[in-house]
Amino acid sequence: MKQKNHMSKKKFRIGELARELQVKKFVIRFWEKEFDLKSHRSQGGQRYYTQEDLKAFDTIKFLLYKKGFTIAGAKTELETILNRSNHTEKQITAATQTKFDVLPSDLLNKIVYLKEKLIELKEAL
Repeated sequence: MKQKNHMSKKKFRIGELARELQVKKFVIRFWEKEFDLKSHRSQGGQRYYTQEDLKAFDTIKFLLYKKGFTIAGAKTELETILNRSNHTEKQITAATQTKFDVLPSDLLNKIVYLKEKLIELKEAL
């Protein structure tokens, strides 16, 4: 997705999200239901979405529109993508939480730095 000026925004209302993704609001609501995604709600009951939600919807759009997946296929692929992402993050976390008494501190600092950069990269995707 092209980076736009308001991409740094923390929360999106449904109309803003729809414009960002270039789809209609009913498509967002449909995907929310079909992919069992839970929108956040304001105290007034308005839906709002986070950057993470934007990424999920953008991935769904890519799978459906660009890759030609069916809804069922896109659900499976999205689950695989999320599991792969979570698995990698868990591996990184486990590796950095292991006792490194035998490692020099400069190496440990490099590992922690790389972990932070990998997490930033993951969030940027």
